Amino acid sequence: VQLQASGGGSVQAGGSLTLSCVASGNIVAIHRMAWYRRAPGKQRERVAAIEHSGMEDYRDSVRGRFAISRDNAKNMVTLQMNDLQPADTGVYYCNVDVRTASWTNYWGQGTLVTVSS
Repeated sequence: VQLQASGGGSVQAGGSLTLSCVASGNIVAIHRMAWYRRAPGKQRERVAAIEHSGMEDYRDSVRGRFAISRDNAKNMVTLQMNDLQPADTGVYYCNVDVRTASWTNYWGQGTLVTVSS
């Protein structure tokens, strides 16, 4: 299974970006899909997650600004990020629980988001 993330870039504060991540390979099912980020000098933290049912969860600092969605037919998860702030700067990683012969957790390669003030 491979995860291909895209959509990072540089924006000014208040701007928007959309991240996408597509899973490919011998996939039977996908459970939770999530986005994490690692800010410079900090530990990786979960930003948002979405269950197969569509139930969403956000960390407090992004709730109301970010929206996670998924397309189960395309094995894709998207993170719409609005009103970006310098504190949102970091490398964003998609993370998914995939069932092939068994359940396994996979990480994407990371995409850089830079927000300038």
